[in-house]
Amino acid sequence: MVFSSLIFLCIFFPLQMIVYKCCKSTEAKNSSLIIFSLVFYAWGEPAFILALLFLSFFDWLISKYIEKTRGTSRCKPLLVFAVIVNIGMLAFFKYAVFVMVNLQGFTGFPSVIPNIALPIGISFYTFQLLSYVIDVYRGEVPAQPKYRRLLLYVSLFHQCIAGPIVRYQDVCEQIMDRHVSSADFRNGINRFCVGLAKKVLLANICGKMASDILMDGTVANQAANMPQLLNTPALSLWIGCIAYAFQIYLDFSAYSDMAIGMGLMVGFRYKENFNHPYVAKGISDFWRRWHMSLSTFFRDYVYIPLGGNRKGDGRTAINLLIVWLLTGMWHGAGWNFILWGLYYFIFLSIEKFILKDFFQKIPSIFSRTYTLLVVLFGWVLFYFTDLTQAWAVVKGMFGANGNAFTNFETTNMLRNNMFFLLVAVIACTPLPMKLYRKFTSSTIILLRPIAAISEWALPVASIFVSISFLVSDTYNPFLYLQF
Repeated sequence: MVFSSLIFLCIFFPLQMIVYKCCKSTEAKNSSLIIFSLVFYAWGEPAFILALLFLSFFDWLISKYIEKTRGTSRCKPLLVFAVIVNIGMLAFFKYAVFVMVNLQGFTGFPSVIPNIALPIGISFYTFQLLSYVIDVYRGEVPAQPKYRRLLLYVSLFHQCIAGPIVRYQDVCEQIMDRHVSSADFRNGINRFCVGLAKKVLLANICGKMASDILMDGTVANQAANMPQLLNTPALSLWIGCIAYAFQIYLDFSAYSDMAIGMGLMVGFRYKENFNHPYVAKGISDFWRRWHMSLSTFFRDYVYIPLGGNRKGDGRTAINLLIVWLLTGMWHGAGWNFILWGLYYFIFLSIEKFILKDFFQKIPSIFSRTYTLLVVLFGWVLFYFTDLTQAWAVVKGMFGANGNAFTNFETTNMLRNNMFFLLVAVIACTPLPMKLYRKFTSSTIILLRPIAAISEWALPVASIFVSISFLVSDTYNPFLYLQF
Protein backbone atom coordinates (compact mmCIF):
# COMPACT_ATOMS: atom_id res chain seq x y z
CA MET A 1 0.00 0.00 0.00
CA VAL A 2 2.86 2.40 0.83
CA PHE A 3 4.60 1.62 -2.48
CA SER A 4 1.34 2.17 -4.40
CA SER A 5 0.76 5.47 -2.60
CA LEU A 6 4.23 6.70 -3.53
CA ILE A 7 3.73 5.68 -7.18
CA PHE A 8 0.43 7.54 -7.21
CA LEU A 9 1.87 10.70 -5.65
CA CYS A 10 5.17 10.80 -7.50
CA ILE A 11 4.32 9.32 -10.91
CA PHE A 12 0.66 8.59 -11.68
CA PHE A 13 -1.01 11.82 -10.56
CA PRO A 14 1.66 14.24 -11.90
CA LEU A 15 1.66 12.40 -15.24
CA GLN A 16 -2.13 12.49 -15.40
CA MET A 17 -2.16 16.25 -14.79
CA ILE A 18 0.52 16.87 -17.44
CA VAL A 19 -1.40 14.86 -20.05
CA TYR A 20 -4.64 16.56 -19.05
CA LYS A 21 -3.13 20.04 -19.41
CA CYS A 22 -1.77 19.13 -22.85
CA CYS A 23 -5.27 18.27 -24.09
CA LYS A 24 -7.06 21.16 -25.79
CA SER A 25 -10.72 20.18 -26.07
CA THR A 26 -13.08 18.99 -23.34
CA GLU A 27 -13.57 15.68 -25.17
CA ALA A 28 -9.81 15.10 -25.27
CA LYS A 29 -9.53 15.97 -21.58
CA ASN A 30 -12.37 13.57 -20.81
CA SER A 31 -10.70 10.81 -22.81
CA SER A 32 -7.45 11.27 -20.89
CA LEU A 33 -9.34 11.09 -17.60
CA ILE A 34 -11.11 7.89 -18.65
CA ILE A 35 -7.83 6.21 -19.61
CA PHE A 36 -6.07 7.20 -16.41
CA SER A 37 -9.12 6.29 -14.31
CA LEU A 38 -9.37 2.81 -15.81
CA VAL A 39 -5.64 2.26 -15.34
CA PHE A 40 -5.97 3.43 -11.74
CA TYR A 41 -8.97 1.19 -11.08
CA ALA A 42 -7.28 -1.83 -12.65
CA TRP A 43 -4.12 -1.22 -10.63
CA GLY A 44 -5.10 -3.46 -7.73
CA GLU A 45 -6.77 -6.24 -9.73
CA PRO A 46 -7.37 -5.91 -13.50
CA ALA A 47 -10.32 -8.34 -13.44
CA PHE A 48 -12.31 -5.93 -11.27
CA ILE A 49 -12.58 -3.52 -14.16
CA LEU A 50 -14.94 -5.91 -15.96
CA ALA A 51 -17.62 -5.42 -13.30
CA LEU A 52 -17.31 -1.64 -13.57
CA LEU A 53 -17.46 -1.68 -17.38
CA PHE A 54 -20.40 -4.08 -17.49
CA LEU A 55 -22.53 -2.26 -14.93
CA SER A 56 -21.89 1.18 -16.39
CA PHE A 57 -22.72 -0.07 -19.91
CA PHE A 58 -25.89 -1.81 -18.70
CA ASP A 59 -27.10 1.32 -16.89
CA TRP A 60 -26.23 3.56 -19.83
CA LEU A 61 -28.24 1.34 -22.17
CA ILE A 62 -31.28 0.77 -19.97
CA SER A 63 -31.48 4.46 -19.04
CA LYS A 64 -31.91 5.33 -22.71
CA TYR A 65 -34.87 2.94 -22.89
CA ILE A 66 -36.29 4.31 -19.63
CA GLU A 67 -36.20 7.82 -21.09
CA LYS A 68 -37.83 6.69 -24.34
CA THR A 69 -40.63 4.86 -22.52
CA ARG A 70 -41.27 7.48 -19.83
CA GLY A 71 -45.01 7.86 -19.30
CA THR A 72 -45.78 4.36 -20.58
CA SER A 73 -46.45 1.10 -18.75
CA ARG A 74 -43.01 -0.23 -19.73
CA CYS A 75 -41.02 2.47 -17.94
CA LYS A 76 -41.39 1.31 -14.34
CA PRO A 77 -40.61 -2.37 -15.06
CA LEU A 78 -37.39 -1.22 -16.75
CA LEU A 79 -36.45 0.74 -13.62
CA VAL A 80 -37.22 -2.24 -11.40
CA PHE A 81 -35.08 -4.46 -13.64
CA ALA A 82 -32.21 -1.97 -13.48
CA VAL A 83 -32.42 -1.79 -9.68
CA ILE A 84 -32.48 -5.60 -9.42
CA VAL A 85 -29.40 -5.95 -11.64
CA ASN A 86 -27.44 -3.28 -9.77
CA ILE A 87 -28.36 -4.43 -6.27
CA GLY A 88 -28.08 -8.06 -7.34
CA MET A 89 -24.54 -7.59 -8.57
CA LEU A 90 -23.57 -5.73 -5.38
CA ALA A 91 -25.22 -8.40 -3.24
CA PHE A 92 -23.47 -11.23 -5.07
CA PHE A 93 -19.97 -9.86 -4.66
CA LYS A 94 -20.44 -8.41 -1.20
CA TYR A 95 -22.82 -10.75 0.62
CA ALA A 96 -22.78 -14.15 -1.11
CA VAL A 97 -19.94 -15.49 1.04
CA PHE A 98 -21.52 -14.07 4.20
CA VAL A 99 -24.84 -15.79 3.42
CA MET A 100 -23.16 -19.10 2.57
CA VAL A 101 -21.05 -19.05 5.74
CA ASN A 102 -24.17 -18.57 7.86
CA LEU A 103 -26.10 -21.21 5.92
CA GLN A 104 -23.25 -23.63 6.41
CA GLY A 105 -23.26 -22.90 10.13
CA PHE A 106 -26.98 -23.68 10.44
CA THR A 107 -27.48 -26.45 7.87
CA GLY A 108 -24.03 -27.72 6.87
CA PHE A 109 -24.70 -26.68 3.27
CA PRO A 110 -22.80 -25.77 1.16
CA SER A 111 -19.87 -27.97 2.07
CA VAL A 112 -17.38 -25.76 0.22
CA ILE A 113 -17.56 -21.96 0.22
CA PRO A 114 -16.04 -20.32 -2.85
CA ASN A 115 -13.69 -17.39 -2.56
CA ILE A 116 -15.49 -14.43 -4.17
CA ALA A 117 -13.27 -11.37 -4.44
CA LEU A 118 -14.91 -8.01 -3.72
CA PRO A 119 -14.39 -5.48 -6.55
CA ILE A 120 -12.84 -2.34 -5.10
CA GLY A 121 -15.30 0.51 -4.58
CA ILE A 122 -18.32 -1.46 -5.81
CA SER A 123 -20.59 0.01 -3.13
CA PHE A 124 -19.67 3.53 -4.21
CA TYR A 125 -20.02 3.20 -7.97
CA THR A 126 -23.15 1.03 -7.71
CA PHE A 127 -24.90 3.75 -5.73
CA GLN A 128 -23.71 6.39 -8.19
CA LEU A 129 -25.15 4.44 -11.10
CA LEU A 130 -28.38 3.80 -9.21
CA SER A 131 -28.80 7.50 -8.55
CA TYR A 132 -28.28 8.17 -12.27
CA VAL A 133 -30.84 5.58 -13.42
CA ILE A 134 -33.44 6.73 -10.87
CA ASP A 135 -32.92 10.39 -11.75
CA VAL A 136 -33.42 9.58 -15.43
CA TYR A 137 -36.64 7.74 -14.52
CA ARG A 138 -37.82 10.75 -12.50
CA GLY A 139 -37.00 13.10 -15.37
CA GLU A 140 -34.51 15.04 -13.26
CA VAL A 141 -31.66 14.46 -15.73
CA PRO A 142 -31.63 13.45 -19.40
CA ALA A 143 -30.17 10.07 -20.30
CA GLN A 144 -26.56 10.45 -21.36
CA PRO A 145 -26.39 9.68 -25.10
CA LYS A 146 -22.65 8.84 -25.09
CA TYR A 147 -21.43 5.87 -23.11
CA ARG A 148 -17.95 7.27 -22.62
CA ARG A 149 -19.34 10.24 -20.73
CA LEU A 150 -21.24 8.04 -18.30
CA LEU A 151 -18.15 5.87 -17.94
CA LEU A 152 -16.16 8.98 -17.07
CA TYR A 153 -18.70 9.90 -14.40
CA VAL A 154 -18.62 6.52 -12.71
CA SER A 155 -14.92 5.70 -13.08
CA LEU A 156 -13.26 9.02 -12.18
CA PHE A 157 -10.32 7.93 -10.07
CA HIS A 158 -10.76 10.89 -7.73
CA GLN A 159 -13.73 9.28 -6.01
CA CYS A 160 -14.56 5.90 -7.57
CA ILE A 161 -13.08 3.76 -4.77
CA ALA A 162 -13.49 5.90 -1.63
CA GLY A 163 -16.23 8.43 -2.34
CA PRO A 164 -17.85 10.78 -1.90
CA ILE A 165 -20.90 9.32 -3.69
CA VAL A 166 -21.27 11.82 -6.53
CA ARG A 167 -24.64 12.21 -8.22
CA TYR A 168 -24.75 12.51 -11.97
CA GLN A 169 -27.02 15.58 -11.82
CA ASP A 170 -24.30 17.41 -9.86
CA VAL A 171 -21.60 16.91 -12.51
CA CYS A 172 -23.42 16.30 -15.81
CA GLU A 173 -22.86 19.87 -17.02
CA GLN A 174 -19.23 19.77 -15.92
CA ILE A 175 -18.68 16.61 -17.97
CA MET A 176 -19.82 18.51 -21.06
CA ASP A 177 -17.97 21.76 -20.38
CA ARG A 178 -15.83 23.00 -17.53
CA HIS A 179 -13.17 25.60 -16.84
CA VAL A 180 -10.45 25.75 -14.22
CA SER A 181 -9.39 29.15 -12.93
CA SER A 182 -6.06 29.73 -11.23
CA ALA A 183 -7.95 30.08 -7.94
CA ASP A 184 -9.68 26.72 -8.52
CA PHE A 185 -6.37 25.05 -9.24
CA ARG A 186 -4.71 26.57 -6.18
CA ASN A 187 -7.65 25.66 -3.95
CA GLY A 188 -7.61 22.14 -5.38
CA ILE A 189 -3.93 21.70 -4.53
CA ASN A 190 -4.49 23.06 -1.03
CA ARG A 191 -7.45 20.76 -0.42
CA PHE A 192 -5.56 17.74 -1.73
CA CYS A 193 -2.61 18.51 0.53
CA VAL A 194 -4.87 18.91 3.56
CA GLY A 195 -6.33 15.47 2.87
CA LEU A 196 -2.91 13.89 2.29
CA ALA A 197 -1.56 15.31 5.55
CA LYS A 198 -4.64 14.18 7.49
CA LYS A 199 -4.23 10.67 6.11
CA VAL A 200 -0.48 10.22 6.46
CA LEU A 201 0.43 12.40 9.45
CA LEU A 202 -2.66 11.85 11.62
CA ALA A 203 -4.91 8.95 10.54
CA ASN A 204 -2.09 6.44 10.04
CA ILE A 205 -0.56 7.17 13.45
CA CYS A 206 -3.97 6.94 15.14
CA GLY A 207 -4.58 3.66 13.31
CA LYS A 208 -1.27 2.19 14.43
CA MET A 209 -2.08 3.12 18.03
CA ALA A 210 -5.56 1.58 17.79
CA SER A 211 -4.26 -1.59 16.12
CA ASP A 212 -1.56 -2.10 18.74
CA ILE A 213 -4.15 -1.94 21.53
CA LEU A 214 -7.24 -3.51 19.97
CA MET A 215 -5.52 -5.86 17.49
CA ASP A 216 -7.44 -6.78 14.34
CA GLY A 217 -10.78 -7.75 15.88
CA THR A 218 -11.64 -10.54 13.45
CA VAL A 219 -13.27 -13.87 14.23
CA ALA A 220 -10.23 -15.68 12.84
CA ASN A 221 -7.99 -14.23 15.55
CA GLN A 222 -10.37 -14.55 18.49
CA ALA A 223 -8.36 -17.25 20.26
CA ALA A 224 -5.13 -15.29 19.99
CA ASN A 225 -6.63 -11.91 20.88
CA MET A 226 -8.99 -12.68 23.75
CA PRO A 227 -6.44 -13.32 26.54
CA GLN A 228 -4.66 -10.06 25.78
CA LEU A 229 -7.89 -8.07 25.44
CA LEU A 230 -9.21 -9.40 28.75
CA ASN A 231 -6.03 -8.26 30.53
CA THR A 232 -5.64 -4.90 28.78
CA PRO A 233 -6.03 -2.02 31.27
CA ALA A 234 -9.26 -0.02 31.02
CA LEU A 235 -7.42 3.21 30.22
CA SER A 236 -5.60 1.50 27.32
CA LEU A 237 -8.90 0.31 25.87
CA TRP A 238 -10.33 3.82 26.07
CA ILE A 239 -7.23 5.19 24.33
CA GLY A 240 -7.43 2.49 21.64
CA CYS A 241 -11.11 3.14 20.94
CA ILE A 242 -10.61 6.90 20.86
CA ALA A 243 -7.63 6.48 18.53
CA TYR A 244 -9.78 4.37 16.20
CA ALA A 245 -12.51 7.01 16.27
CA PHE A 246 -9.91 9.57 15.22
CA GLN A 247 -8.53 7.24 12.57
CA ILE A 248 -11.80 6.43 10.85
CA TYR A 249 -12.82 10.09 10.63
CA LEU A 250 -9.42 11.46 9.65
CA ASP A 251 -8.84 8.62 7.16
CA PHE A 252 -12.22 8.75 5.41
CA SER A 253 -12.52 12.54 5.41
CA ALA A 254 -8.94 12.71 4.11
CA TYR A 255 -9.90 10.69 1.02
CA SER A 256 -12.90 12.96 0.50
CA ASP A 257 -10.65 16.02 0.83
CA MET A 258 -8.24 14.61 -1.73
CA ALA A 259 -11.08 13.71 -4.10
CA ILE A 260 -12.57 17.22 -3.84
CA GLY A 261 -9.13 18.74 -4.37
CA MET A 262 -8.28 16.60 -7.41
CA GLY A 263 -11.71 17.35 -8.84
CA LEU A 264 -11.17 21.10 -8.51
CA MET A 265 -7.87 20.82 -10.39
CA VAL A 266 -9.71 19.55 -13.47
CA GLY A 267 -12.95 21.50 -13.10
CA PHE A 268 -15.20 19.08 -11.18
CA ARG A 269 -16.90 20.40 -8.06
CA TYR A 270 -17.84 17.57 -5.73
CA LYS A 271 -20.04 18.28 -2.75
CA GLU A 272 -18.68 18.14 0.78
CA ASN A 273 -18.86 14.74 2.48
CA PHE A 274 -18.05 15.68 6.08
CA ASN A 275 -18.86 18.66 8.28
CA HIS A 276 -16.93 18.10 11.52
CA PRO A 277 -19.23 15.35 12.85
CA TYR A 278 -17.50 15.06 16.22
CA VAL A 279 -18.84 18.47 17.27
CA ALA A 280 -22.44 17.32 16.66
CA LYS A 281 -25.17 17.90 19.24
CA GLY A 282 -27.07 14.64 19.03
CA ILE A 283 -27.02 11.55 16.83
CA SER A 284 -29.32 13.07 14.19
CA ASP A 285 -26.92 16.00 13.92
CA PHE A 286 -23.98 13.59 13.72
CA TRP A 287 -25.48 11.83 10.69
CA ARG A 288 -26.18 15.16 9.02
CA ARG A 289 -22.44 15.75 9.23
CA TRP A 290 -20.93 12.27 8.68
CA HIS A 291 -20.60 10.76 5.18
CA MET A 292 -23.24 13.19 3.94
CA SER A 293 -23.32 11.77 0.41
CA LEU A 294 -24.41 8.36 1.77
CA SER A 295 -26.94 9.85 4.20
CA THR A 296 -28.57 11.95 1.49
CA PHE A 297 -28.59 8.96 -0.89
CA PHE A 298 -30.60 6.87 1.56
CA ARG A 299 -32.82 9.83 2.35
CA ASP A 300 -33.65 10.66 -1.28
CA TYR A 301 -33.75 7.16 -2.78
CA VAL A 302 -35.02 5.01 0.10
CA TYR A 303 -36.50 6.93 3.04
CA ILE A 304 -38.59 9.50 1.14
CA PRO A 305 -39.87 7.04 -1.53
CA LEU A 306 -40.98 4.73 1.32
CA GLY A 307 -43.07 7.58 2.70
CA GLY A 308 -40.57 9.30 4.96
CA ASN A 309 -42.34 10.74 7.99
CA ARG A 310 -45.57 11.53 6.13
CA LYS A 311 -47.56 8.44 7.14
CA GLY A 312 -47.52 8.47 10.92
CA ASP A 313 -45.01 7.48 13.59
CA GLY A 314 -45.39 3.72 13.05
CA ARG A 315 -44.60 3.89 9.35
CA THR A 316 -41.80 6.40 10.01
CA ALA A 317 -40.19 3.96 12.46
CA ILE A 318 -40.39 1.13 9.89
CA ASN A 319 -38.85 3.38 7.23
CA LEU A 320 -36.02 4.31 9.61
CA LEU A 321 -35.46 0.64 10.42
CA ILE A 322 -35.16 -0.24 6.72
CA VAL A 323 -32.76 2.64 6.07
CA TRP A 324 -30.48 1.74 8.97
CA LEU A 325 -30.47 -1.94 8.20
CA LEU A 326 -29.38 -1.04 4.67
CA THR A 327 -26.83 1.45 6.02
CA GLY A 328 -25.26 -1.22 8.20
CA MET A 329 -25.24 -3.74 5.35
CA TRP A 330 -23.72 -1.20 2.97
CA HIS A 331 -20.71 -0.86 5.26
CA GLY A 332 -19.87 -4.54 5.30
CA ALA A 333 -20.98 -8.18 5.19
CA GLY A 334 -20.99 -9.07 8.87
CA TRP A 335 -23.35 -9.26 11.80
CA ASN A 336 -21.46 -6.48 13.54
CA PHE A 337 -22.33 -4.08 10.69
CA ILE A 338 -26.00 -5.08 10.79
CA LEU A 339 -26.05 -4.56 14.56
CA TRP A 340 -24.22 -1.26 14.09
CA GLY A 341 -27.02 -0.08 11.81
CA LEU A 342 -29.66 -1.22 14.34
CA TYR A 343 -27.68 0.49 17.10
CA TYR A 344 -28.06 3.83 15.34
CA PHE A 345 -31.70 3.11 14.50
CA ILE A 346 -32.41 2.80 18.24
CA PHE A 347 -30.71 6.05 19.19
CA LEU A 348 -32.17 7.97 16.26
CA SER A 349 -35.65 6.66 17.11
CA ILE A 350 -35.23 7.74 20.73
CA GLU A 351 -34.24 11.23 19.58
CA LYS A 352 -37.03 11.46 17.03
CA PHE A 353 -39.97 10.05 18.99
CA ILE A 354 -39.07 10.62 22.65
CA LEU A 355 -36.41 13.27 23.19
CA LYS A 356 -37.30 15.32 20.09
CA ASP A 357 -35.68 18.77 20.50
CA PHE A 358 -34.24 17.94 23.94
CA PHE A 359 -30.64 18.37 22.81
CA GLN A 360 -31.32 21.87 21.59
CA LYS A 361 -32.47 22.92 25.07
CA ILE A 362 -29.61 21.62 27.20
CA PRO A 363 -26.06 23.04 27.39
CA SER A 364 -24.02 21.95 24.38
CA ILE A 365 -21.32 20.33 26.55
CA PHE A 366 -23.83 17.69 27.64
CA SER A 367 -25.30 17.02 24.19
CA ARG A 368 -21.85 16.80 22.63
CA THR A 369 -20.52 14.51 25.36
CA TYR A 370 -23.54 12.22 24.95
CA THR A 371 -23.05 12.16 21.17
CA LEU A 372 -19.35 11.36 21.42
CA LEU A 373 -19.98 8.49 23.84
CA VAL A 374 -22.72 6.96 21.66
CA VAL A 375 -20.53 7.28 18.56
CA LEU A 376 -17.46 5.89 20.37
CA PHE A 377 -19.24 2.71 21.47
CA GLY A 378 -20.69 2.46 17.97
CA TRP A 379 -17.16 2.41 16.59
CA VAL A 380 -16.31 -0.50 18.93
CA LEU A 381 -19.13 -2.47 17.30
CA PHE A 382 -17.95 -1.34 13.86
CA TYR A 383 -14.32 -2.32 14.48
CA PHE A 384 -14.81 -5.86 15.79
CA THR A 385 -16.27 -8.37 13.35
CA ASP A 386 -16.05 -10.79 16.26
CA LEU A 387 -18.83 -9.73 18.65
CA THR A 388 -17.27 -11.65 21.55
CA GLN A 389 -14.19 -9.45 21.35
CA ALA A 390 -16.34 -6.32 21.03
CA TRP A 391 -18.21 -7.20 24.22
CA ALA A 392 -14.94 -7.97 26.01
CA VAL A 393 -13.62 -4.53 25.09
CA VAL A 394 -16.79 -2.74 26.24
CA LYS A 395 -16.66 -4.56 29.59
CA GLY A 396 -12.94 -3.96 29.86
CA MET A 397 -13.41 -0.22 29.41
CA PHE A 398 -15.24 -0.28 32.76
CA GLY A 399 -12.93 -2.79 34.43
CA ALA A 400 -15.55 -5.55 34.29
CA ASN A 401 -13.03 -8.13 33.03
CA GLY A 402 -11.10 -7.94 36.30
CA ASN A 403 -8.53 -5.85 34.44
CA ALA A 404 -6.66 -2.98 36.06
CA PHE A 405 -7.49 0.63 35.31
CA THR A 406 -3.93 1.37 34.17
CA ASN A 407 -0.33 0.19 34.39
CA PHE A 408 3.12 1.57 33.70
CA GLU A 409 2.99 0.89 29.94
CA THR A 410 -0.39 2.59 29.58
CA THR A 411 0.66 5.66 31.56
CA ASN A 412 3.87 5.90 29.56
CA MET A 413 2.00 5.53 26.25
CA LEU A 414 -0.45 8.27 27.24
CA ARG A 415 2.35 10.58 28.31
CA ASN A 416 4.26 10.02 25.05
CA ASN A 417 1.20 10.55 22.84
CA MET A 418 -0.60 13.30 24.77
CA PHE A 419 0.49 16.08 22.42
CA PHE A 420 -0.32 14.07 19.30
CA LEU A 421 -3.79 13.16 20.61
CA LEU A 422 -4.43 16.84 21.34
CA VAL A 423 -3.49 17.68 17.74
CA ALA A 424 -5.87 14.95 16.53
CA VAL A 425 -8.68 16.42 18.65
CA ILE A 426 -8.11 19.89 17.17
CA ALA A 427 -7.96 18.43 13.64
CA CYS A 428 -11.48 17.05 14.13
CA THR A 429 -12.90 20.51 14.83
CA PRO A 430 -13.49 23.59 12.62
CA LEU A 431 -10.75 25.48 14.50
CA PRO A 432 -7.79 24.85 12.09
CA MET A 433 -9.76 26.06 9.05
CA LYS A 434 -11.07 29.10 10.91
CA LEU A 435 -7.57 30.08 12.00
CA TYR A 436 -6.16 29.52 8.49
CA ARG A 437 -8.86 31.65 6.86
CA LYS A 438 -8.43 34.38 9.42
CA PHE A 439 -4.67 34.34 8.91
CA THR A 440 -4.75 34.37 5.09
CA SER A 441 -7.37 37.15 5.02
CA SER A 442 -5.64 39.26 7.65
CA THR A 443 -5.71 43.02 7.12
CA ILE A 444 -2.56 43.50 9.19
CA ILE A 445 0.04 44.79 6.75
CA LEU A 446 2.95 42.88 8.30
CA LEU A 447 1.10 39.58 7.99
CA ARG A 448 0.12 39.93 4.33
CA PRO A 449 3.46 38.77 2.84
CA ILE A 450 3.59 35.83 5.26
CA ALA A 451 0.01 34.89 4.39
CA ALA A 452 0.76 35.09 0.66
CA ILE A 453 3.83 32.86 1.02
CA SER A 454 1.98 30.37 3.22
CA GLU A 455 -0.66 29.76 0.52
CA TRP A 456 1.90 27.89 -1.57
CA ALA A 457 4.56 27.05 1.03
CA LEU A 458 2.24 25.08 3.33
CA PRO A 459 0.99 22.71 0.59
CA VAL A 460 4.52 22.09 -0.68
CA ALA A 461 5.77 21.44 2.84
CA SER A 462 2.87 19.08 3.63
CA ILE A 463 3.54 17.03 0.48
CA PHE A 464 7.24 16.62 1.27
CA VAL A 465 6.59 15.76 4.91
CA SER A 466 3.82 13.31 3.96
CA ILE A 467 6.02 11.57 1.38
CA SER A 468 8.85 11.31 3.89
CA PHE A 469 6.47 9.67 6.37
CA LEU A 470 5.26 7.24 3.70
CA VAL A 471 8.84 6.31 2.82
CA SER A 472 9.82 5.72 6.46
CA ASP A 473 6.65 3.90 7.62
CA THR A 474 5.08 0.70 6.28
CA TYR A 475 1.73 1.25 8.05
CA ASN A 476 -0.66 2.82 5.54
CA PRO A 477 -4.06 1.08 5.70
CA PHE A 478 -6.98 1.85 3.40
CA LEU A 479 -9.99 1.50 5.72
CA TYR A 480 -12.64 1.84 3.02
CA LEU A 481 -11.07 -0.72 0.68
CA GLN A 482 -13.77 -3.22 1.73
CA PHE A 483 -16.50 -0.99 0.30
